[in-house]
Amino acid sequence: MMNEELIQLSQKFPAWIWNTAFILFSFALGILIKILFIPILRYQAIAQSSYSLFRSFIRRFNKILSLFIPLVVFNSLLPFTRFNTATLHIVGKINEILLISFFAVVLIQAIKVFEDYLYHRFDINKENNLRERKIRTQIVFIRKVFITIIIVVSFAIILLSFESMQKIGAGLLTGVGVGGIIIGFAAQKSLGNLLAGFQIAFTQPIRMDDVLVVEGEWGKVEEINLTYVVVNIWDKRRLVLPITYFIEKPFQNWTRTTAEILGTVFIYVDFAIPVQQLREKLGSLLMHHPLWDGKVNVLQVTDLKERTMEIRCLMSCRNSGQAFDLRCYVREEMMSYIRTNFPDCLSKSRIDYGAEVNRSEPRGM
Repeated sequence: MMNEELIQLSQKFPAWIWNTAFILFSFALGILIKILFIPILRYQAIAQSSYSLFRSFIRRFNKILSLFIPLVVFNSLLPFTRFNTATLHIVGKINEILLISFFAVVLIQAIKVFEDYLYHRFDINKENNLRERKIRTQIVFIRKVFITIIIVVSFAIILLSFESMQKIGAGLLTGVGVGGIIIGFAAQKSLGNLLAGFQIAFTQPIRMDDVLVVEGEWGKVEEINLTYVVVNIWDKRRLVLPITYFIEKPFQNWTRTTAEILGTVFIYVDFAIPVQQLREKLGSLLMHHPLWDGKVNVLQVTDLKERTMEIRCLMSCRNSGQAFDLRCYVREEMMSYIRTNFPDCLSKSRIDYGAEVNRSEPRGM
């Protein structure tokens, strides 16, 4: 009944006015739905203090819904338009392609909303975050794989919606054997990187935010992509390595099982320095410093050389960043203490002038 009334109403207006009115109505209805829907979600998001699923939904979907909802509305009202056959076919095809594309974007954003929830559930902003970093590494890789699959499948659906592309696809399928071999050889390295990515995601020699020493550089894992890894070096440079590097070559992972690390400070002084007083000074420095975790506090003479004595200060910290800062602090304070209290015990070279004088004096007549 409603359909017949719309058809009768459409005959009272010129086709271009009716079609324009439908397009404007679709966008107006979509925007109205968004205007009514988003404030409700925003109110719910404000009511939740820390993490909010509604806040994540608004952040990911706010802009997309402005186009996706009008497209869905227009697609449902398309049969009531008065386009001619050729124009209707073109408009319908464009609308179909846009719907497929925006539906793929909606799926990708939905995955990111779920990712936001998992990031909140497994928060790495805490001291002992080994489990969280393991799970985040898998989340990042799986998200990228799913997004790649969605993009490829969406592109394939769009191509298959054209008859000419279906014929091309059928022709390609007949030569899939030879084509598969050629593609396999051509993409051998890329496939190797992709398989290495799967191996890293689940065996996890590296994880997100791991501290590495690789190619002589110290940095943290910033990105793990399908084919490469980005390491954020301490001086803000980025080291980009193929993902197979972490399967084939050795590297240092300072946070493989725990972030805890021992920091060392070497001091080279004269043999006459009182070691016990240095040991007590080190204990005093560490005891009043917030970066020390209270576990390891050791000062030992580790080597004797021709002109100096090597003293090693050993201290434990919660992570490598804090260890670096604590080492610098101990190094500065210990040298200041030695310079103030034992200035004669700084490393120096000895020359025995007395022996030289005795050798140069003439013997008795």
